[in-house]
Amino acid sequence: MTKPTRRAVLAAAPLFIPRRAFGANDRVRVGVIGVGNRSGLLIDQLPETAEVISVADCFVKRAQDAAAKRQAKWRIHADYRALLEDKEIDGVIVGTTDHARVLACIHACQAGKDIYAEKPLTLYIEEGRHLVRAARRYNRIVQVGSQQRSMAMNRIACDFIRNGGLGKLHFVQGVNYSSSAQWPGLPPEPVPESLNWDVWQGQAVARPYHSKLHLGWMAWWDYSGGEMTNWGAHGLDQIQWALGQSESGPVELGPLTDGPKGALAFRYDNGITVRLEMPQGGELMGGGIFVGDKGRIEVVRNGFRTDPPKLIRELPPQEEVEKWNRAQWQAKYHMQNWLECMMTREKPLADVEVGHRSISLSHLANITRRLNRRLRWDPAAEQFLADDEANTHVRRPRRKGYELPSIA
Repeated sequence: MTKPTRRAVLAAAPLFIPRRAFGANDRVRVGVIGVGNRSGLLIDQLPETAEVISVADCFVKRAQDAAAKRQAKWRIHADYRALLEDKEIDGVIVGTTDHARVLACIHACQAGKDIYAEKPLTLYIEEGRHLVRAARRYNRIVQVGSQQRSMAMNRIACDFIRNGGLGKLHFVQGVNYSSSAQWPGLPPEPVPESLNWDVWQGQAVARPYHSKLHLGWMAWWDYSGGEMTNWGAHGLDQIQWALGQSESGPVELGPLTDGPKGALAFRYDNGITVRLEMPQGGELMGGGIFVGDKGRIEVVRNGFRTDPPKLIRELPPQEEVEKWNRAQWQAKYHMQNWLECMMTREKPLADVEVGHRSISLSHLANITRRLNRRLRWDPAAEQFLADDEANTHVRRPRRKGYELPSIA
């Protein structure tokens, strides 16, 4: 009889690890899964109330280089399941590629760890619902890295719109984010030393190594949804927040122009239609434009513009606005919310359900563009209505050994 792998053990017999009792002077002990550029920024911005003690990366040299750069004495693992077995770890930052994130998050839920999961949260819609079930089943705090949910300026603008400050909405517009493409099948290259290429590919189709795949994975469909899921995870999240649809989604989607870069629109059950047709780039990548009876608001990252200018009068202190501009791609205060919720057990500002629904809208937009026709969506059932072909895109086949574990 062969010895079961750690993956099989975690899937078949979830680990229930009691949380440490936090004392007044304790720091939250954090593990990091995936130590690339984004995780490096998160490590450097981690609030002082927490400390990284362990990291895992299937590219071991990258983890070693990250530790050496910071003169850190982290425990370094090639397999994140070894990190999850560490009872000293309270929570994990999951900063992997898009296609690897959900499985690591579910295993972390089963291991009793709270999670800060970077965005885009998922590769496809169905695995996101699976992760939400896991978070609820194992009572885990899961904060998604949609840091604009922690920014006071974004909250004020989205609350104002959602609570009727613009009166009846007539027009909502977002960015026409680009989609990923099919992998063109470039010739194999040597696999870098200490990179486990099979583990890196995870659930996706196995392919020979190529640096344009390894380092440019966001461009390819089997690994990411492109900018529609990258920046769209921010901009479409703000639109859903402002429209009061944070835990729902549209009921109809359709193309406005043809082609893989075509503009598109979607409609909610309250009749509000959103048009994704603005050029990609600029401040509005993380926001949108809202026009109603009483004026116009442009929501951007950590800010907004109104017409008339004094439409919103109550603003946060300038310090609250400026603190988000002190570091590149600021996330410190969003992570602070995660750490606080680990103590209180309250839902974080970008709870897993919110993150799942926002990225699901990005996936729906990509599916609409690929099928290039009008689609009807049931946000409660998370299925397309009377459309078997469209429903094949709600899920994806997963490579053997990287299946999602059953959640009772």
